[in-house]
Amino acid sequence: MGNVQSDEAGLWNRSLDGEGEAFRVLYCRHRDRVFRHAYRLCGDRHEAEDIMATAFLELWRRRAKVRIVEGSILPWLLVTTTNAARNRRRSALRYRRLLDSLPRADETARATQDLSGAAQDVLDQDVARALNALSAEDVHLVSLVVFEEYPIAAAAAVLNLTPGAAKTRMHRARQRMKKAIQGTQSAPISASPVLEGERS
Repeated sequence: MGNVQSDEAGLWNRSLDGEGEAFRVLYCRHRDRVFRHAYRLCGDRHEAEDIMATAFLELWRRRAKVRIVEGSILPWLLVTTTNAARNRRRSALRYRRLLDSLPRADETARATQDLSGAAQDVLDQDVARALNALSAEDVHLVSLVVFEEYPIAAAAAVLNLTPGAAKTRMHRARQRMKKAIQGTQSAPISASPVLEGERS
């Protein structure tokens, strides 16, 4: 066991020095374990694969801060996998809340339908159409504030904007999204509090 741990610490140090083959060996060594952990957390094979990929991406992205526990990176990877699964679950819930908050044509009929199948496709198309009406920077801003729930000031810092400019852009982005949805629906559109982004 000690030799394996010593070998793993050596592989990690070599990967930190930029040796791609060492990182590949670590990936091959731990991917099945990380996948099984992700699958236990989410119960879906495709989602587990995405979570596993996120964990290994974070391993590389945050490599300078990775803690080796008992000569292995696996504990750090498993904790990161748990966090990635939790974040995906929260994002899915936020996405569902956003979909629920967007105005729909024929509210009465939609209220009796489960948000799956054809009804879900229509809502997804509404969101996609609304986001397509925005510039790339505004999509980033809306994503940070709405989906990731960053405070407007934090999102502004990430995007190199002043908080005031971010609030203005958020307001205009919300209006453009509403207008894009109105273009395909006849029902009046009410302001969506989910897209306000007025947290400071």
